[in-house]
Amino acid sequence: MAEDRLKDLRSELDVINLELLQLLSKRADVVQRIGHLKQTRGVAIFDPEREKQQLDRLVEENPGPFPDSTIRHLFKQIFQASQGLQEEQRKLLVSRQRNHEDTVVTVRGIKIGGGVPIVVGGPCSVETDDQMEKIGQEMQVQGIQLVRGGAFKPRTSPYDFQGLGEKGLRMLRDTARKYGFATVSEIVNPADVEMAIQYVDMIQVGARNMQNFELLKAVGNTRVPVLLKRGLSATIEELIYAAEYIAARGNEQIVLCERGIRTYEKATRNTLDISAVPILKQETHLPVLVDVTHSTGRKDIMLPVAKAALAVGADGIMVEVHPEPQVALSDAKQQLNFAEFDHFMESLRSSGMIPALVTTHG
Repeated sequence: MAEDRLKDLRSELDVINLELLQLLSKRADVVQRIGHLKQTRGVAIFDPEREKQQLDRLVEENPGPFPDSTIRHLFKQIFQASQGLQEEQRKLLVSRQRNHEDTVVTVRGIKIGGGVPIVVGGPCSVETDDQMEKIGQEMQVQGIQLVRGGAFKPRTSPYDFQGLGEKGLRMLRDTARKYGFATVSEIVNPADVEMAIQYVDMIQVGARNMQNFELLKAVGNTRVPVLLKRGLSATIEELIYAAEYIAARGNEQIVLCERGIRTYEKATRNTLDISAVPILKQETHLPVLVDVTHSTGRKDIMLPVAKAALAVGADGIMVEVHPEPQVALSDAKQQLNFAEFDHFMESLRSSGMIPALVTTHG
C-alpha cells in the first residue's frame, strides 16, 4: 500500500515538473519578446531595480514551505537564465560569437576568405573602351579574377570627374565577359542598386558611404556580395555595425575592407590601421581585404604594405592599376602602371604570400 502511495505521489510530481517546464518555456517566450523591444528601444538588458521589486514581491507572496532565501535563490537563477536569452539575442549577426566559422564569400566562383589570399586590381575609374581593353589584357596576364572599376565617383570637388555612371558599368561588364573575370564597383545611390546588379558581380559601398544607412539597407535587400569599406574617420565598431545593417536585411555575403583612416599624419594619403585586420578577424567571421592604394597614396610603399597586410591575416589586397596613370581622370598619382603592377604581383608571388601564377600552354 505504501509503495502504491509513493508511486502515485511521484507520478503527481512528474506532472508538476512538466507543468513547471511548460511555464518556464512560456516565460522564456515572453522574455525574448521583451528583449526584442528593449533592443529596438535601446534599453539595457539588466534592470536591477526591476529585479529587486520582483524578488521582494515573490518573497512577500511566498506561502511556504520553502524559506524566503530559497525563493530568492531559485528565482534569481531563473532571472539570470532569462538575461542570458536576451544577451544571446543581441549578438550581432556578423560577430564571431554568433558564427565561429569563417565566412567565405563567393563572387562568380571566386572565393574570398578561407585561407587563400586574392588580389583585386583595376582602375580607379572606368574611362574609355581602349583603357578597359588594355586593363582586360593585363588582368588576364596576371591571373586577376576580380577586377574593380569605378563608374560612380563621389569626389571631394564637384568639378572633378564624377564617373560615367551606367555606361561605365556596362563597359566594365563587357570587358569582364570578354576576359572572363568578375567585377566589383561602387554604388552611391540606393536607387541605383537594382540597376547596378545587372552589370556587377559585387557591389562596393565606399568609405564616404559606410554610414549611408539607406544604401546599406538597399544592398542588404539583395543577395549580391558586398564589399564594405571602412569610413574615413570610422571606428572599427562603426564598421562592424555598418556590416550588421547589411546582414540584418538577410545578406551576409559581406567582405570588409580596411582602406586607411584620416589622422594628423601627412606622410601618406591616409593612415593604414594594420591592427584593424586581426581585430576584425577576431570580432567578426567576415573576410577582410586591405586597400593599399587609398591607404598609402604612395606607389613606393604599396608592396611592403601589402606584405604587412597579408602577414597579419588579410584575405586579400586591393590595388589600383591603369595603363597610363599620368593621364588618368582620377587618382593619377597613386595608380600603378602595368610594369609596376607586374613587379608588384611577381614580388608577392615570390614571397609565397599569394598563390603562384598558373599558366597554360596551347
